[in-house]
This record gives sequence, C-alpha cells and structure tokens, in this order.
Amino acid sequence: MVRSICDARCDVVVIGGGFFGLYIADYFSRRGGSVLTVEAGPVPMARASFSNQARVHNGYHYPRSVLTALRARTSFPRFVAEFSDCIVDDYESLYAVGRVLGNLTATQFKRFCDRIGARCDRASGDLKRNFDERLIEEVFSTTEHAFDAVKLRDRMLDRLHDQGAEVWTSTTAQRVERLPENHLAVRLETPEGPRTVAAREVYNCTYAGINTLLRGSDLPTIPLKHELAEMCLMRIPESLKSLGVTVMCGPFFSFLPFPARGSHTLSHVRYTPHCAWLDRDAEGVDPATLLRSPLRRSSWPRMIRDASRYMPSLQDAEYVDSLWEIKTVLPASEANDSRPILLRRNQGLTNLHCVLGAKIDSVYDVVEAIEADRSLATTSGV
Repeated sequence: MVRSICDARCDVVVIGGGFFGLYIADYFSRRGGSVLTVEAGPVPMARASFSNQARVHNGYHYPRSVLTALRARTSFPRFVAEFSDCIVDDYESLYAVGRVLGNLTATQFKRFCDRIGARCDRASGDLKRNFDERLIEEVFSTTEHAFDAVKLRDRMLDRLHDQGAEVWTSTTAQRVERLPENHLAVRLETPEGPRTVAAREVYNCTYAGINTLLRGSDLPTIPLKHELAEMCLMRIPESLKSLGVTVMCGPFFSFLPFPARGSHTLSHVRYTPHCAWLDRDAEGVDPATLLRSPLRRSSWPRMIRDASRYMPSLQDAEYVDSLWEIKTVLPASEANDSRPILLRRNQGLTNLHCVLGAKIDSVYDVVEAIEADRSLATTSGV
C-alpha cells in the first residue's frame, strides 16, 4: 500500500517513527487524511522512544517548573487510560529528598505536590529502612507508573494499520522542497532507491535529527541542545524489585522497572550525560555517528557507587547493559528544568512543521497545539 502513494500526493508526511511521529500520524489518519510515516531505522520507536527510563510522569520531577508539573498532572491520567494495556503499575513509587547538596527540603517538596494535586504520603517505616537516614531527610509514597515501549509501539502500529496509514521503514528523508500551491516534495532514500512524495503538510518529528533535515533542505535551523546519554539496565536485589525510586534533588538519581527488557533502569544526574553540545547552523554533530563511537565508556561503576550510598542494598545490583541515546532539549529548559514541547510551524517553508517532544505523555500538548494552530488558520481564512 505504501507504493500506491509513492511519487504521488498525500495529505501528510510524518518524518520520524518515534512515539510522537506515530501519534501525530494516527491523529491525522483518524481525521480522514492520507498519511505516510517514514522511519530511518528498521523498526519504529527503537531510538529515543525506547532508550529512556520508561516513566509516565505525574509532575513530581518538576518543582522548579510548576507549569510543566501541572501539564504532567493533566496528561498522566489520560495517557494511562488510553494505553492501559501498556502500563506497568505493580510497584511502589517512592520519591526521597536528600539532606545534602540539594535546593529542596522535604517540607518544600510536600508543599509543591499539594499545590499541583499529586498524591504524596509519608512512606512507611519499612520502606524508609531501604535508605540511609543520614543522607535522606524524608521518603514519600507517590503515584507514578512505567510503560512498556514494545507494547506501546505495537499498539500504535496496529492503530495506524487499522486506519490504512502507511509506515515506511529503513527510509531516510534527505530534503524537503517547495512545490506549487504550497505543497511540499519530500526526497526520500529507500531500500529500493530514491523516491519522492508530495504532500500538503510535512511534520519533522526526528527529535535529535530535526536540524539535520533542515540543513539538508537549506532551511533555517532551530537552537537545540543535545546530550549523549546513558541509561543503565540492571538486575536489582529481590528486596527492591517492587520499588521505583527517585532521589531528589542534588544527588538526583532514579531507578524504575523497565518492562521492555524485564530489568530496571538506573539514571544519575551527574553520570547519565556523557557530553553535551549546542546545535548551530554552521556546525552539526551527527547523532548516529556519535552513537556508534567506540569511545563510549559506561558510567555504571560511578552511578551504582553513588546510588548505593543512599540505598545500601543497591550495592548488590548487577549490571546488564546500557541504552545509549541522544537527548535533545530546548536550551532554555536547562535553566528551570521545564520540558515544554516545541511546535515550530512553517519552518522555512509553508506547511513544513517541526515537532520536538519531551515526556512521552506530553504528546497531548502537541496535538492540542496542532489543533489550535489549525483552528486559527481556518478562522483566519488560511
């Protein structure tokens, strides 16, 4: 069915088969449009949508950005309801506040949670005994879940298949060009050779590769910051398997169930990022090349050593593997820890739109922004 629209016109081309790209494709398909999604890899949702902590945020992470926290509180129940078969909630979610190095006290964290309406109860004594009380001021029982990235991918592909939308894998978008009547031509490199698809609208949802496509199209780029990030996978002691823990704020580390691999993740604010750079017009770092670099060295020993100071039982955890990925954010987000989505309309060409997602459940913010922009365009007669 892909071939039926190849080298012809369709309504929407979505470039990037991560969760945000698939969800946007599903959004337009359900409204009766002909949609083609192209994914550079052999399998959708195998990059940033997979290589993360699989956390469905409920606002707790963002005491420095109340707006982000409130958006997460709004999105959390909606995401859990829509993808209930992809959610893992059979563990106790704990947030602990450190005594040293942080800028947040237990009282402040509790007050913040009350402000955003997030459940935050003092944990039982049995749960607190997992922590070194010399380093941890207080432990709170919260409501937060994990998602299974493989089940989520399969769910989205089934939805697109049911709508007759096409997903074309191992296909790279090289360039977007203008056509008459504000249509766009997307130049593709496929396993069968070069192809061209014309579309009314194109959504660039390539995350770390957003500016790569824009450069290839001789279009203005977007200021972005990238990090080479490592998420460690581990087998944890039996006594901790029913827990998901986040330690705030200075020592900030976290471990959660990772359903897609039957293990737990470990991330650390100091050791998960290995290097960082700003994406500039004149010089770009190819994320794919960096991910293949033989110079990568796991920070597991330092991560687990530091985490074990706060939770001594973690010293018996066993390293399994590392998930390496490029994390991309808006530079302004580093100042206040916010995680807004980016929807940049008409980026250098009419009807070429760039989307940068954040937390997985913030996909609803993207859809709402698309709907608002389309409503405004209709009202204005565009």
